[in-house]
Amino acid sequence: MTNTNGNLLQSNLDLSALSPAVQLFNQEVITPLKRAFVGKDEIIDLMGIALIARENLFLLGPPGTAKSALVRSLANRIDGRVFDYLLTKFTEPNELFGPFDIRKLRDGELLTNTEGMLPEADFVFLDELLNANSSILNSLLMALNERIFRRGRETRALPALFFVGASNRLPEDEALNALFDRFLLRVRCDNVPDESLPAVLRAGWAMQRFQLNSKSSISVESLRELQSAVESIDLSQVADTYIDLIRKMRRAGISISDRRAVKLQRPIAASALICGRSAANTTDLWVLKHIWDIQEQQEVLATMVESVLEQSPHENRETAHPQSQRNAPPNAEEIATALDRLIALLQSTDSSEETLASKLPLRDQLAVLTTRSQWVTDETQRSFLQEKVQAVWSKLQAMERD
Repeated sequence: MTNTNGNLLQSNLDLSALSPAVQLFNQEVITPLKRAFVGKDEIIDLMGIALIARENLFLLGPPGTAKSALVRSLANRIDGRVFDYLLTKFTEPNELFGPFDIRKLRDGELLTNTEGMLPEADFVFLDELLNANSSILNSLLMALNERIFRRGRETRALPALFFVGASNRLPEDEALNALFDRFLLRVRCDNVPDESLPAVLRAGWAMQRFQLNSKSSISVESLRELQSAVESIDLSQVADTYIDLIRKMRRAGISISDRRAVKLQRPIAASALICGRSAANTTDLWVLKHIWDIQEQQEVLATMVESVLEQSPHENRETAHPQSQRNAPPNAEEIATALDRLIALLQSTDSSEETLASKLPLRDQLAVLTTRSQWVTDETQRSFLQEKVQAVWSKLQAMERD
């Protein structure tokens, strides 16, 4: 929560009236989804955070990794209107927002018939989001960012609780970057490890039976109450740590605008609310692992955030969000990819004073990746990464000497 100057504020919230809604959300939405989808706890927790924070969530992953099934199962547990659409390069505005109302058109009015379409939905899922074309881009940007539908002189507020977008790739041009930017939280959705496959098969078979008899568990009104309560969460205890973490991320070359820094307070507050607390603590900062723009930033963010979580007070653990205590082991492949990217950046230009100054943030990223590589458990992978790390340091130091 912020004041007009953007400062983190302290406020008081009596959770007694909201506790039943919080418990219902956890017991009837989050917990059953975790039972149904093996190995997807982190994604499910992030969907819950995004929903309560009323912020948008982006799922990245190859086909067949349950991205659509996760979102649709969540929607099935909400007593609201759902709009679910698979975008193609040829999707037209009418397919998302509705056609012009013929009856009104005869009277000379250009009004949209939005019945059953995105402007009336409480829950919106856009699959293959990055197939969006220029004809729908502006309308989508306004819907995602301002919760407004505008067509000609027609303007209306959207009731959407939140939007989920999914894709098997990241944006490759500037127009789609603007669309991707409207999704504050991002998470990978991959196949589960081979050892978890038997549990996946059992859960998948059971889920098919559940879907035949599934009923909505929580009302839209209850969710809107929780979304409103987010604004009353006390963030003062994490203010200094949060600001320091944002500064470190920026120094490491991770772009976080002031606008995004302000908006990220809502997921932090939502984490506290879901845990039944009226005040955020350091453990709620786990959500900041999921604000990457490119995949190479994931390991850097994970290291920065986990170092803060490890230093959080012991008394916070009993009421901490479970994801704050599940530090994922380093991904050797992602570390290697991030190191290759740093090498490419260092080789992209000469070592002039101006160029060198622009590369200084790379030292922070490299320092983080150096630490992260030491935590890789496989000895062969760890040795390979440490050799690559040394090569990057040597290249950077050579530039500084020239």
